[in-house]
Amino acid sequence: MSQNQAKINNQEIRLLTEGKKIAFIQACWHQHIVSQAYSSFSQECAASGLTDSQIELFSVPGSLEIPLQAKLLAGSQNYAIIVAAGFIVDGGIYRHDFVASTVLDAMMQIQLETEVPILSVVLTPHQFQETDAHDSFFSEHFKIKGREAAQACIQTLKNLDRLVRAA
Repeated sequence: MSQNQAKINNQEIRLLTEGKKIAFIQACWHQHIVSQAYSSFSQECAASGLTDSQIELFSVPGSLEIPLQAKLLAGSQNYAIIVAAGFIVDGGIYRHDFVASTVLDAMMQIQLETEVPILSVVLTPHQFQETDAHDSFFSEHFKIKGREAAQACIQTLKNLDRLVRAA
């Protein structure tokens, strides 16, 4: 937790105390790398005062499956916010930039339609090779992005709570 980030208590964010949770969708393609985002996300949330019971983890086969899972979760009205993590790499068979664009465009459309925020930790490296050096680099990068996603999640929940209180 950064020095200027205040620790929250559950009363500050009524959406979570009113039974809604945080959904974290994790793509399983390169799971050993992608899972680092969830680990650091949940640690940062815990350091900020959220509990494990307020976060639910959902696994999907790959990043292309994230949008449908997000739409189903948003439609359930059980989640105040959704975080999605995936790793879209150039496998040489398809244009990974098209896949990334499709996933991110769909996530944006879903959050606009459902009014449930979706935070992205879906990363698309310019070049990725399955080497120890790249595995290590991107594992560490997903840890950083997981912490950043937790901070963004908390800020977004606070913003949503302000809207609810103002209504």
